[in-house]
Amino acid sequence: MSDKLLMKGNEVIGEAAIIAGCRHYFGYPITPQNEIPAYMAARMPEVGGVFVQAESEVAAINMVLGAAAAGARVMTSSSSPGISLKQEGISYLSACELPAVIVNMMRGGPGLGNIAGAQGDYFQATKGGGHGDYRLIVLAPATVQEMADYTVQAFDLADKYRTVVMILGDGHIGQMSEPLVLPKPTGKTFDKSAWSLTGAKGRDQHIVRSLLLYPEDELEKLNIRLQEKYKLITKNEILYKTYMTDDADYLLIGFGMCSRLARGACDVLRKKGLKAGMFRPVTLWPFPSAELAKAAAGKKKILVIEMNAGQMIEDVNLAIGCSIPVDFVGRMGGMVPELETIVERVETYVK
Repeated sequence: MSDKLLMKGNEVIGEAAIIAGCRHYFGYPITPQNEIPAYMAARMPEVGGVFVQAESEVAAINMVLGAAAAGARVMTSSSSPGISLKQEGISYLSACELPAVIVNMMRGGPGLGNIAGAQGDYFQATKGGGHGDYRLIVLAPATVQEMADYTVQAFDLADKYRTVVMILGDGHIGQMSEPLVLPKPTGKTFDKSAWSLTGAKGRDQHIVRSLLLYPEDELEKLNIRLQEKYKLITKNEILYKTYMTDDADYLLIGFGMCSRLARGACDVLRKKGLKAGMFRPVTLWPFPSAELAKAAAGKKKILVIEMNAGQMIEDVNLAIGCSIPVDFVGRMGGMVPELETIVERVETYVK
């Protein structure tokens, strides 16, 4: 008897968050992630949790800050324009070193755009959409199973480093249904007693704040501590996947949905006698630069595939030092690159 379930990506994120111990969810409806708050509205009362549909995305992210400051495992979710509205709060969370999980099911932009899946928020997620010197751990699942697995992992990473972790998906993955095995709780616990606001019961008070008015004595010291933390994350938390890269002449690179296209194109190209392999960053930040450089060594050409104007190309070129020609296939505004287009582009490299 199979233990697999058939679930929609957005709903899987909600269930995985509950498995991870999340009992506080604050959100606001926006397509194409609406199944997440809808699912949490039904499930949270069943597990003794708290669900609040806030009056806006701005309100929701500040509710997240409050729950995180109290030591709770907390999550919010939205789609591209809604995430833009949350950026100030994300910066505050980062300055206060508070753990939280944020889900962005990307849609077409810029502006209000449309409700089709896209990948145009790569820069926002990986380069910092708000103000100040801060970073987010950014995880990019490519399957519904990974939606579940990486959501559970995101909560542990958030608590381990006292940082914000973003699940960066897109409307297509959020809306598709696939079989999966629900993950088990990791059982990891993190001591939050040294900083969480649980009431000063016979102990010194804790103060969680981001307003530090003295540049040298306060704010620069915070920034130095943050940068040291980000170096540690970069050292320890790189995730990536490869497919037939060892003997490949051509390396296809994509994240999330586009990695599925890249893998399919590799299979077609191999049948045509062209040695193609795939490299997929799972952590978009920290980006697997050293690992990509190693996988790209000796390759004739690299093809980056994205549902945007080519945002990840910057990180690819930084990783390989512009030592290998890099080409690009992409669609924008909610359009998905066609597998046939990818195959035909690689075929031109040998003509």
